Amino acid sequence: MDSLIEQLKKRIIEILNLEDIVSDDIDSSAPLFGEGLGLDSLDALELVVMLEKDYSITITDIEVGRKAFASITSMAEFIREHRP
Repeated sequence: MDSLIEQLKKRIIEILNLEDIVSDDIDSSAPLFGEGLGLDSLDALELVVMLEKDYSITITDIEVGRKAFASITSMAEFIREHRP
């Protein structure tokens, strides 16, 4: 498995305190919001902060954020494209 994807899964579980979930429970291509992992707008803010702290990436546009946070796979692609 892709190490960045695995790292993202672990960080999401950690920062969002998803107590009953392990990284293997998260489908990398499933939506993070709504029917997939079921995250909400407060979780989105936590993810934005995580990208800034862990990867020095700032998201300033909501549409960019929607694409970046569509799934774990899309987050990994976004990080690879925008990492300084």
